[in-house]
Amino acid sequence: MTIKFVLTRALTQSFLIVICLTGAFSSSEAQSLRGSERSLDLQNQVARQHDFTYIGTPGQVDRFVKAGYLVRVPNSQNYWLKSISFPYARPEVALFIARLGSQYRSACGEQLVVTSLTRPTSRQPRNASPRSVHPTGMALDLRRPSNPACRSWLSRVLLQLEGSGVLEVSEERRPPHYHVAVFPAQYASYVQNLRHANEGEYRVRRGDSLWEIAKRHDTTVTRLRSANQMSGSRIYPGQVLSIPN
Repeated sequence: MTIKFVLTRALTQSFLIVICLTGAFSSSEAQSLRGSERSLDLQNQVARQHDFTYIGTPGQVDRFVKAGYLVRVPNSQNYWLKSISFPYARPEVALFIARLGSQYRSACGEQLVVTSLTRPTSRQPRNASPRSVHPTGMALDLRRPSNPACRSWLSRVLLQLEGSGVLEVSEERRPPHYHVAVFPAQYASYVQNLRHANEGEYRVRRGDSLWEIAKRHDTTVTRLRSANQMSGSRIYPGQVLSIPN
């Protein structure tokens, strides 16, 4: 399967290599929640290409925060952090959580639950893989929704993003959650290209529908959904939608 990626000039040749490797996976490997050794290989390779340090101790976490390599991820109305000792992540991971949380609440009417972010190697749980990229700050865990419709939505969106080459996702059983490794440079480029493709924004008002908004802006419901990474038509007052060209 050939996957075409739109890259900004800021990406270096090393990142181009990583993206080509991502596109080299077969469709069955790229679109699976089972996880694999090849997925771990890719996650670690991306970490090396970004020159990420595998943080060993809580003290190192503090130093990385002070240096600006990690940022604090606060709770919000769209997502909340459950029992997380180190609420820090790479800036692009924080952006990913904010965007996904907003879309998840719009689709499901509930908060996205983040159960893990940066973990130093000295604080990894017993069942963690020794090759985990949590110590780099580029990974997070999401609680698996109990609502089947919400679980289906979240799985579908994560797999779509994996297919775009901006992350790797696997579904873990004990406890039930999604492990997500975000590829920072690739995800930042992906978001930037989405924003460039949009000519404006619209804040949803009470009584609006996607059909009415699409008609008002001379576009289609399908394009509105695509521009905002929506799988359904549910919107709520105050929500900001990107309007495609």
